[in-house]
Amino acid sequence: MRTRRDAEGGTAAVEFALVLPLVLVVILALVQVGVFARDRVLVEAAARAGARAAALADDPAAVTAAAQAAAPGLDAGILAIVTARSGTRGDPVTVSVTYVDPVRVPVVGWLVGGSISLTADATLRQEFG
Repeated sequence: MRTRRDAEGGTAAVEFALVLPLVLVVILALVQVGVFARDRVLVEAAARAGARAAALADDPAAVTAAAQAAAPGLDAGILAIVTARSGTRGDPVTVSVTYVDPVRVPVVGWLVGGSISLTADATLRQEFG
């Protein structure tokens, strides 16, 4: 004869099997959000480093190199760096960095799409000119 305890064990197994996929998707989504947050911080660091380099010299190659060096975890081929200058010494220079961040967690791609665009701007005063 079967006991009530055996029936409850079967019910728990069925409930676990139904909830497990949802829990896994939520966990993977949280991992992807963490990756996006890390990449956002790197994009902001790249913008600050690029603005620092642009404030010191009028060399686009130095600005690009500084921004790429400040974001080692990002794909340099996808990183777009734009410098906007106005005037001479003491006037602002703005560096905008845009990065199209691909979804890296496989199951989460259908939730948020294929990628998310991250943008950061930094403005400093020009120290030359």
